[in-house]
Amino acid sequence: MRPSTKLSRFRLNRLPPYQQDVVIACFTFLCGSVLYLAGLYELFGNPADAPFWLRIAVYGLLCSTQLLRRRAPGLALGLGTMLLAADMALLGLAAPPLVAFSDLVYAATLYGSTRLSRAMIPVAAIGTLSATAASLILAPDWRLGVLAAFACLPFLITPVWWAANVRQQRDIADSERANAAQLARIAELDREAAVASERSRMARDLHDIIAGQLSAIAIQSEAALSMATADERSGLMHTVLESVRGNSVDALAEMRAMIGLLRADDDGTERTAPARLSELSKLVESARASGMEVEVDIRLDTSSALPTAVDLTAYRIAQEALTNAVKHAPGGTATLAVRQHEGRVHVEVTNELGQARAAEGTGTGLLNMRERAQAIGGSFSAGPGGRGWQVSVVLPIPDGRTERASR
Repeated sequence: MRPSTKLSRFRLNRLPPYQQDVVIACFTFLCGSVLYLAGLYELFGNPADAPFWLRIAVYGLLCSTQLLRRRAPGLALGLGTMLLAADMALLGLAAPPLVAFSDLVYAATLYGSTRLSRAMIPVAAIGTLSATAASLILAPDWRLGVLAAFACLPFLITPVWWAANVRQQRDIADSERANAAQLARIAELDREAAVASERSRMARDLHDIIAGQLSAIAIQSEAALSMATADERSGLMHTVLESVRGNSVDALAEMRAMIGLLRADDDGTERTAPARLSELSKLVESARASGMEVEVDIRLDTSSALPTAVDLTAYRIAQEALTNAVKHAPGGTATLAVRQHEGRVHVEVTNELGQARAAEGTGTGLLNMRERAQAIGGSFSAGPGGRGWQVSVVLPIPDGRTERASR
């Protein structure tokens, strides 16, 4: 394997932040020590009698402040400034301390607080102007002053400019990540709401479609078993059993339709239970087969089909209301009225209040009917009225949306 490939495996950013600071401090101290040993550290003249160990000691202390460059960049910059001033006053201006100090300036701008980062730009500008003025005043030759001003560029101005750009890009990336996280959370909440709504709709459909018809089967079977005489069995038994079979076949067909709906791929075509107010006669026949007398009054405009949502909702509510009437008032009378008037469909189911009896069920029938009506902007009411118990629903017909009912 080539050496370059081996070296590429090492990445500084793979280390923890504190270890990165240790590596940077050690690398800076090593490079500065090499400059001191090679005698390439002098800038603008240095005292010749300064001991070498003192230079290394002061420089080592300056490099040690880099260990705080991330955890406390302001403190590191303050300590580094004092050590740099002491080095310049005692030992003269040298290159290695300026290199270490430039890293502290970079770290304060990048990792410091927002206030410190913003303050570094005017501080760098003021420091450059001050250094230039002091050099022009104190230097014996004006050219040395100009050279000192240019020396501030790589050690003071460039670190601040570079760190400010890196910090800006980092803040932009953090903002984008936060926005992406918020959008993902919103999408998750929308998905959860859609799933909850779909589960509620499926629960209503299963209750209205399957529970209602199976309840009718149970009641009709009870009626068949409770017939008193053989003569009644010979005539009525055949009718009751035919109704039981018809309800069983219908329940199986509805169940297959629901299974097909759940297993169908999303091909852009809406699949739902069929809208069929025209099939109210099946409900009436089923209720009559259970021993209930049902009067029917249907007045619909046959010139145009009702919207699918209105047609389906009206049918399901009538189905649930008649099923409840058969459950709670068996052998009584009921009235089913469906009328279309002034852009609305009125559904009323009235039945006698029979003798109280326990009926199996979840008690969600009235809630399901109310939710169905309100889902398309309709109104629902249920309670004592007319000849007994009355369920009344008014469903608005949207303007310009008279789509033809399927099936």
